[in-house]
Amino acid sequence: MNTQEYNSCVDQYSDNLFRFILKNIKDKEKAEDIVQDTYEKLWVKVSEVSFEKVKSYLFSTAYHTMIDLIRREKKQGDLSEANLYALSHTEQYSDLQEMLTEAVNKLPEVQKSVILLRDYEGWSYKEIAEIVSLNESQVKVYIYRARVFLKNYIGSVNAVI
Repeated sequence: MNTQEYNSCVDQYSDNLFRFILKNIKDKEKAEDIVQDTYEKLWVKVSEVSFEKVKSYLFSTAYHTMIDLIRREKKQGDLSEANLYALSHTEQYSDLQEMLTEAVNKLPEVQKSVILLRDYEGWSYKEIAEIVSLNESQVKVYIYRARVFLKNYIGSVNAVI
């Protein structure tokens, strides 16, 4: 890959990459750092990554960088960054998007990532499998389980509205 192709990748994929990471970790600054780290890793391996495979490489690298960050933070256990809103409980919901976001946040990390890649970003099962280092059947199972959980958590749309 040459410099022009690298710059093209930045233009084409940086917004989608940022949105994917932001949906997972809900912290704009951390998401920006992860995207920047991902492009730095691509720059280091620019001669090894082909232009045709760069999208998959970027999302895989960003996903693994995000997981590493989450694991590091989990070990540190910083209470000042706790999401107090997620710990609170309300009986009445005024926004369906808010309810869906809360439901997605309750999913296990792998299910959350695959459901976001599939339903929010529109990736194929094969591409998702490459990104999260699973096989296609595992990806399908995780997506199915996530959808079942979301359906049960949200209930019927008529009950929410």
